[in-house]
Amino acid sequence: MKYNFDEIIDRKNTNSMNTDGFREYMFKGRENLSFPYKDDELIRMWIADMDFATPPEIIEAIQKRLDRRIFGYSQVFDPNYYAALSNWTERMYDWTFPKEQLVTSPGIIPALYELCEYICKPDEKVLILTPSYAFFQSAAGFNNLELVCSKLKIENGHYTIDYDDLEAKAKDPKVTLCIFCNPHNPTGRLWKEEELRKVGEICLRNKVWIISDEIHCDLLRSGLSHTPFAKLFPQSDRIVTCMAPSKTFNMAGLMFSNVIIPNQELRELWLRRHYSFKNPLSIAATQAAYEHGQQWHQELLKYLDGNFKFTAEFLRKHLPEAEFTIPEATYLAWINISKYISGEEDVKGLFASQAGVLLEDGSMFVDNGQGYIRLNLACPRAILKEGLERIAAFLNSYYANLRFN
Repeated sequence: MKYNFDEIIDRKNTNSMNTDGFREYMFKGRENLSFPYKDDELIRMWIADMDFATPPEIIEAIQKRLDRRIFGYSQVFDPNYYAALSNWTERMYDWTFPKEQLVTSPGIIPALYELCEYICKPDEKVLILTPSYAFFQSAAGFNNLELVCSKLKIENGHYTIDYDDLEAKAKDPKVTLCIFCNPHNPTGRLWKEEELRKVGEICLRNKVWIISDEIHCDLLRSGLSHTPFAKLFPQSDRIVTCMAPSKTFNMAGLMFSNVIIPNQELRELWLRRHYSFKNPLSIAATQAAYEHGQQWHQELLKYLDGNFKFTAEFLRKHLPEAEFTIPEATYLAWINISKYISGEEDVKGLFASQAGVLLEDGSMFVDNGQGYIRLNLACPRAILKEGLERIAAFLNSYYANLRFN
């Protein structure tokens, strides 16, 4: 490989959430918890950024922009930005969109908060599929919108959509927006075209807008391909697509995402109310990612394939009662450990205080995630191995105590 994904990079004292902010974020009110390891010895498998260096092509583009020495108010004026993004989507998904439909936001999360306000009236409802990324719930709650949940079904480790339940809830005239995750976080489902068509037909038939969060769309297992939701409904202007380079190229802190809004009225409202200035370094970095990041991206996918294979083999050998299927997308492992724990524990607190591993459990994903943990596998293999060994040692010991007490 041209790029070194085995390199272990010290992130301490960089204002990183992963290393410097985990106590306040994960254990608010319990920041004084003691762990079996020093803070910088903890294995971090929680927040969804990567422990891999951002591609050097992106760093070089930032450096070139730094060399211009002035960082005043900025917008995207260079037509090459749209060309870079459009070429990427056409090459990767055989899909593109008119330039006038593109707006940008400092992240998909703030875009969700704004879009909920712009699309929904105060007494309306937002529909999501659970388990769900918690900020879908937060975006609805912040705008005082009622949340409606449709639970995904699971059979033999494979998640599917309960279309009857989804339709029943979409028929509620107060449900005016569905926030849909494509591919899905935390389960890692890469939705097939026929699945997306069914969801789209249900929502559009019932006059429900769709926001498709596609932030994980470039993080697939090798050989698979992503289908943008809007690609399947080119005649509809009620599907908003949210994409970003942040997960793909490990640049979440640059706070830049692309939002594609085909509906002219909604887009004009966004442009009137959205604070539109942008970080000039983020513009340069994002354009470089789409122009020059393809080889790094392909090597990343191969390394992640290896990490998922390593994890599956490790769990089969050392935690045979854990239920895990290698996901089609994301760099996140969604693992059912309900046969090792009683279900009443503070899971993330237990793993931190007993195993020295920071992770997120199913309770953080709104509903329908009980008994699961989510592990971030986007790390050097040596760190992954150490983390899995600590998890296995803790769970096997904990399970033995449960059996004999």
